[in-house]
This record gives sequence, C-alpha cells and structure tokens, in this order.
Amino acid sequence: MQSSGHRFRDVEHHPLLAENDTYDSSSSEADMAERVWFIRDGCGMVCAIMTWLLVVYADFVVTFVMLLPSKDFWYSVINGVLFNCLAVLALSSHLRTMLTDPGAVPKGNATKEYMDNLQLKPGEVIYKCPKCCSIKPERAHHCSICKRCIRKMDHHCPWVNNCVGEKNQRFFVLFTMYIALISAHALVLCGFQFFSCVRGQWTECSDFSPPVTVILMIFLCLEGFLFLTFTAVMFGTQIHSICNDETEIERLKSEKPTWERRLRWEGMKSVFGGQPSLLWINPFA
Repeated sequence: MQSSGHRFRDVEHHPLLAENDTYDSSSSEADMAERVWFIRDGCGMVCAIMTWLLVVYADFVVTFVMLLPSKDFWYSVINGVLFNCLAVLALSSHLRTMLTDPGAVPKGNATKEYMDNLQLKPGEVIYKCPKCCSIKPERAHHCSICKRCIRKMDHHCPWVNNCVGEKNQRFFVLFTMYIALISAHALVLCGFQFFSCVRGQWTECSDFSPPVTVILMIFLCLEGFLFLTFTAVMFGTQIHSICNDETEIERLKSEKPTWERRLRWEGMKSVFGGQPSLLWINPFA
C-alpha cells in the first residue's frame, strides 16, 4: 500500500482539469454507453455468443435426443421442465451480468469545480485516474477493456463481456451457479441415457441413429464436465471473496485492507440484498 506522500505525488503528477478544460468522451458512442451498458469488445462478444450457443446445444441434446424419445412420460416431463428452467435462469443471469453497469465511475469528473462540491477536509487525499480522467474511489480499479474505473472490480470476464464489480457481482454468482447446476444435471442425464441405450441395445433409444446419438452425447458430456469444473470453481471463489470482503484483484495484489471489512454474513447480504430469501437466487429481481 502506498504511503500518503506517494499518493500526493500521484495526484500532483496527474493534475486535475481546469474548469475551462474539456474532456473528450468520444461523443455519441460514450453517450450511448451511459444509457445502455454494453461493452463493444470483439473477443467478449464472441465468448458471450459461444456461451449462449453451448447452452442451446445442451438444451437441444437433452430435450430432443434424450427426453422426448423416452417411454417414461413423467421422467421426461420432470427433467425437461427442470433443465429448461435452470437454462432460462442461467441465460437470464448472463444477460443481467453483461448488460448491468458493474459500478463504473463517471468519466471526466476530475475537475476543480467538482472538487469544490465534494467539500473535502483539509489534507484529505484523493486519487485521479489519468486514463479516464475521473476521481478514483477507494477499491476502484481501471479496466483497460471497459475503459472505465470500476468500483470494487473483481475481474473482467470475457464470457459475460463485462467486468464483475459492485453492481453486478450478484448476477455473475447466479450465472456460475446455474451453469454448474445444468452441467451437473446434463451429466447425470447422459449417464442414465447411456445405461438405457446399452441395456436396450440401442433399439428405440433415440430418434437419431446410434452413431449420431453417441457423438451428440459425448460432446455434451465433454461440455458439461468442462463447464461444471470451471463454473463450480468460479462460484466457490466468488463466495469466498464475498465472505472475506475482498476482490480477486485485491487478493492477487496482496493489498492490505484500508477499509473495515464486513462480517461474512454482512458481506453476503450486501451483495445479494437484504435478508435471505428466494429473491437472492432470482436474476429477475
């Protein structure tokens, strides 16, 4: 952690804008970003589209290859409803994570006029980000992809094409949880389907031919295993960070906390909102 003197040198090295100075926020594109939060990053958009396609593929295999051909009506109905509900919740959480402002600090607010309105105490130290020319709150970090300082930035995730920060961490946690659940569900269904097909010698096992059925299910198993491993680890990491009131960036940099850490339960309530309820796991709330 830098000393107070070092902080002052940083501020002096990047002086505040004068009142008559202007800050170019890239005209209409920046204005649109203020109204609708969406990161125009090629890699992130490709990863986000891939995520949706992989979930749709899993839903197709589960529904049309494994459940609809099944002779057990209630087995198909219960598992079909459960899997599709989890898929909708996962994709909704993904959308909310991607399209929610993660806690971006307004660009170009580091002006002397704005400073006067803050009514700072004598000797109080503040930070200024030289990249987006904004006053940098404590625990905020600049994202080179979002091109903004993000409050309590945990990391930038290309799979959701957005930063995970103060305002959208809850949706990211729900996204990882629901993806892990549908991945585990798909793997269990694949196991039952293989057993059923082998026992029935692949007759009337699926509306598809045996080779096609095997290929589709093998790809689903690989996808389910990889997604389950990745999202389960991310889910555990996020819960651990929330309980410790520490972002991933702060943990990797081994930053000593200058803030008063919340208790574990208080941290959970702060991220998920209020007392425990079903609203915690509802991405539409």
